Amino acid sequence: MSIDLSEPLHTQGALRKMQVVLSTPVEYRLAFNDGQTVKLNDLLGQPIELQYEGEIHCLHCGRKTSKSFNQGYCYPCFKRLPQCDSCIVKPELCHFHEGTCRDPAWGEQNCFAPHVVYLANSSGLKVGITRAQQIPTRWIDQGAVSALPILEVDNRLHSGLVERIFAEHVSDKTNWRTMLKGDQSEIDLTEERARLLALCADSLASLRATYGEASIRELDREPVRIEYPVLEYPAKVSSFNFDKQPRVTGTLLGIKGQYLLLDTGVINIRKFGAYQVSIRA
Repeated sequence: MSIDLSEPLHTQGALRKMQVVLSTPVEYRLAFNDGQTVKLNDLLGQPIELQYEGEIHCLHCGRKTSKSFNQGYCYPCFKRLPQCDSCIVKPELCHFHEGTCRDPAWGEQNCFAPHVVYLANSSGLKVGITRAQQIPTRWIDQGAVSALPILEVDNRLHSGLVERIFAEHVSDKTNWRTMLKGDQSEIDLTEERARLLALCADSLASLRATYGEASIRELDREPVRIEYPVLEYPAKVSSFNFDKQPRVTGTLLGIKGQYLLLDTGVINIRKFGAYQVSIRA
């Protein structure tokens, strides 16, 4: 259910990460766990207020918890759910083949789906992986201004092994402060693809020898450019934390990655998944 912004806005709920649609610029919606969404692009240039109401409810089971784990879960769910396992952050540590997956059915659906290894320009050149069906959402969530799929594999384990090879030559992380300053230099991702594939050729050949020649497939794609709804980037990046400052106010100057950019500071919405928050505009 989308909130009607023809009237003054005041709604609340348990935060989820912002929903995105690739457009020019990207379309953003603030999302709550009960299905409510707010079109954030419509609020650009307006004063807004976010108020943490002092409660956190797990996004999976709804249990009230004093602390959010893994961006929105209570501790029992964090320890039990497959999407909270360490191999999600480090896919090269996938242990499905050992018979110890927390939920084999979930693993088969999510980890044994095609994955893409990509290059992106977020805070500079980086390598990353994502399920094919998460393109371009993953790139937008990282604040990339351009991205290019370079390889496709059949499962998450293989994508993690390939990413480790590329990470010997290029970063696999985004510097969020640099990303939010909006001054990324232009990068020729097609040229970088050729350079890195040459550097990694021997290591990729070793993986193919182990898992099969068709296990790692080169992609011939064009780079995707991404524009964000930003009126003005902050000269100095200072971040809000609901745990220390439950009330956040300011004029909404932009949205990038999973951050709201206010004239008073920035806030990472995804970090506060499951927090009961009200928004006024």
